[in-house]
Amino acid sequence: MKKILIFYASYGGGHLSAANSINQYINDNFKDCETKLVDCMLYVNKPFNKISTTAYKEMAKKFPWAWGEVYSHSQQGPLAHISNTSNKLMARKLFKLFEEYKPDVVISTHPFGSQMVSYLKRKSLINCKLATIMTDFAPHMQWLVGNEYVDYFFVAHEKMRQELINYNGIPENKIFATGIPLSNRFLKHFNKDIIKENFDLNPKKRVILFFGGGEFGLGRERTIKILKSFIRNCIDYQIVAISGKNEKMLEEFSNLVESENASDFVKVLGFTNQVPELMSVSDLVVTKPGGLTTTESLASGLPIVIINPIPGQEEENAEFLENSGVAIWIKKKDNYEKIISELLSDNAKLKQMKLNTKLLAKKNSTRDICNIILSNSDVLYTRK
Repeated sequence: MKKILIFYASYGGGHLSAANSINQYINDNFKDCETKLVDCMLYVNKPFNKISTTAYKEMAKKFPWAWGEVYSHSQQGPLAHISNTSNKLMARKLFKLFEEYKPDVVISTHPFGSQMVSYLKRKSLINCKLATIMTDFAPHMQWLVGNEYVDYFFVAHEKMRQELINYNGIPENKIFATGIPLSNRFLKHFNKDIIKENFDLNPKKRVILFFGGGEFGLGRERTIKILKSFIRNCIDYQIVAISGKNEKMLEEFSNLVESENASDFVKVLGFTNQVPELMSVSDLVVTKPGGLTTTESLASGLPIVIINPIPGQEEENAEFLENSGVAIWIKKKDNYEKIISELLSDNAKLKQMKLNTKLLAKKNSTRDICNIILSNSDVLYTRK
């Protein structure tokens, strides 16, 4: 029985979602494998994990510019040194888990997990395969600390793979452009008529799926203005506006729909676990560009309108997606009324954006990652 540790950390939801997708696929398809899903930061230091994750959430929510500075400076200089040093100290605590579980493979969806395992391998304290799964569309140098002890890197796209090859001579046979792990629910074929009926949607109108920023509710005032612009320009569309767990955003969405007399073509939802179903009936998604939502949107063939990216990794995601022709990024100083009006009336542009998603979408990312690690099928994988 092959033992597999899957590490994530609670800084944003994408790391856990990627870890969950990998965990489920292995459990469903590899009967000779046993998995253990672990929040590596919580395991090594519960108080530090609570402080650091709370700090991340508050900074990303209230001072996103400050998070951008932290993100940038953590790639090099003093902050990078502090991060690397602290991870070495915490790696010694993580060693206890290795002594107890004795894994054959570690799969990490967060750079801290990869760094700690790399350190233990460098000190010859453990001897296991290490796979690092990057959960954004641009690389950050923290992912590459101790890269010589990583056996597999999995990245979102081919350009990112080339960037890693060019970085410090990482062997190209270690790096695979599989895409970010995706829930198998996005591979299902749904009955679109039934889904539209369940959500009380007009079966003859196209759908805009509007994400309001989830629990962070970033740029709430601007988000409301952008939603209002969509409402006033969506003659041939209907809108599903999702506020996630943000109660204040839910209230403001509802108030806006009422004031615009738009309840017949705008549906407001709070948190929902039916995102795959909703994406299957949508024609356009409006969202901040987190790695997970972006991956899901591309797999669903949806053109993307990007709003409110967190400075740092999400802005890098936004830039890549816009340059790839699958997204339009509405920046703070843009005339979003004009952009939205022109986009919704330009069917040819939307059609081309949808076609471009097929070039980036990696629907079988989770399967490919697990097969490469566990079936020694890397030589069979086509790197496209």
